Amino acid sequence: MKRIISALVLFITLTTIGQAQTLPYLSEPTFKAGEVLKYKLRYGFMSAATGTLSVKQSKYNFGNMDAVHLSAFGQTSGAFSKFYTVKNQYDSYIDQKNFLPILYTENIRENNYRRVEYATFDHKTKKVKGKKGTFTSPTQQTFDLVSAYYFSRNLDFSTLKKGDKFKITYFLNDEVAQLGVEYIGVEKVKSVLGTLECIKLSPEISPGRIFKKNSRLYLWVTNDGNRIPVKAQVDILIGSVTMDLVSADGLKFPLGQRVSYSK
Repeated sequence: MKRIISALVLFITLTTIGQAQTLPYLSEPTFKAGEVLKYKLRYGFMSAATGTLSVKQSKYNFGNMDAVHLSAFGQTSGAFSKFYTVKNQYDSYIDQKNFLPILYTENIRENNYRRVEYATFDHKTKKVKGKKGTFTSPTQQTFDLVSAYYFSRNLDFSTLKKGDKFKITYFLNDEVAQLGVEYIGVEKVKSVLGTLECIKLSPEISPGRIFKKNSRLYLWVTNDGNRIPVKAQVDILIGSVTMDLVSADGLKFPLGQRVSYSK
């Protein structure tokens, strides 16, 4: 059960992914400083965790790069927090021009367990430096958990057709790996903020101690100028996990407003 709780909180920050691809992205960001998104995770009918994603202008100077500070915080809630407490903070500083990470930090607090990690990125040399050494990536676009989410919101989907797949390369737990994502199509989704037209994606998952053999993770992202995740759902060995958007403040565009890059 502890593994499930930890995975639920991580699920908030990650879901927003062969051969390495250079992924095309939009020239202008879909988000701006001041954006705050809040989510609730449910295990079956029970509240399991909450998550907050926010965007700020960086207070740190990284040479001549115009940096943005991306933050993600997840914690257990409701009955789950009574027997297992998770409070995890993830921060990523990205180059605003290409959405690539410069510095990533995480502060993990799970009951009595503590871990503080960091990673710096040199995309020209395809290197990622962490606490346990320097790692080589197959591509010049390598992300951490948080920057992967925001970069995905800025992908150029104009050429994607139903069934098309792409991969995002990321660094996690002292390992460079790739996450495959399938484009499913466009459909409407009911949310607390209304019925919204969304892009439906299916990030790949690995069966094992949490997920069923035939489980699929589905993610619905608004088909508007903001591209914010509205809902995610996946079946696990016992029951299912659902993530729902509960509030969205400081958006760049009015929610639901179609733009030139809407599908």
